[in-house]
Amino acid sequence: MEIQTQQVDAIEVVTVQGDIDSKTAPAFQEALLPFYASNDDLVLNMSQVTFMSSAGLRVLLSVYRQASQASTRLVLVGLSEELQDTMSATGFLEHFETYTTLDEGIAAIKQKA
Repeated sequence: MEIQTQQVDAIEVVTVQGDIDSKTAPAFQEALLPFYASNDDLVLNMSQVTFMSSAGLRVLLSVYRQASQASTRLVLVGLSEELQDTMSATGFLEHFETYTTLDEGIAAIKQKA
């Protein structure tokens, strides 16, 4: 798993590539920790995530809770059909604002800013 962060139009974007499983979930969570404290809106680009286990889902739920407590927005973009199905079946999808592309996610945050 690889994680890259960047700012696009003053919006934090975290791009994740590879599998998020029990081995990589701790690093995934650690990489997102700085964004919990910053209270900045966050776009999580999942377009290159090939697999996510329950450990990855737990990290996403933790990120969601932190964002909610801080009154910041967390937007997921690029979820594969498989990830959408898994998140829908487990009830996770209803907690997240999702968009197909990075541009759509960034536009949504800008529009509601």
